[in-house]
Amino acid sequence: MQADQQPERSAGFLQTLAGAVSELKQHLRHDYEQAYPGLGDIIQLVLDEEEANAWELSEFPHLFLPDLVEAHVAKLGLQPAETRHDHAPMPHGFTEIEIYQPALAYAGC
Repeated sequence: MQADQQPERSAGFLQTLAGAVSELKQHLRHDYEQAYPGLGDIIQLVLDEEEANAWELSEFPHLFLPDLVEAHVAKLGLQPAETRHDHAPMPHGFTEIEIYQPALAYAGC
């Protein structure tokens, strides 16, 4: 790989990641506003604060954001919102799990 291609790939990755985090925040906001109508401003503050914390924790903030938001909401005395999204894309074959049978082996001493 040439050195001049690396910044382009990094910029593309960061742009894709920022878009994924933004989309995740929209889903979380929707879920929490459905669970707690009238608390939209507080929910937005929680999401913004925890997004900043997630970026500080990792280069993959989308992995931490839902848990950070849930913990923050719990500190406010609220229950976590149901955050199940059936429309989220799943890799092909992800739900097809092969069940392996244990193999017995003899280990002589």
